[in-house]
Amino acid sequence: MADELFRQVGRKTWYKWSIYVNVILFFIIGLFLYLLVVDTLNYVRVEGDTWLYITRDIAAIAIALALIFFQLIRNIFIIMRRSL
Repeated sequence: MADELFRQVGRKTWYKWSIYVNVILFFIIGLFLYLLVVDTLNYVRVEGDTWLYITRDIAAIAIALALIFFQLIRNIFIIMRRSL
């Protein structure tokens, strides 16, 4: 049943969704960079368990960047395959 839904969606729709996902990922990266700066400043002042928050921020940034690079490499591969 799910396969039929995916087969009905055209390429343009998938590309549009891909752009929306990338925009959301860039907002997530911006948010977690802001939180990383705030948590780092709190760590300097408080010196408590805020290192967990810093680790959370770094992990979220790494995951979002990995997804963006995955899409970038996939799109480059598609372009290379079409040009040959």
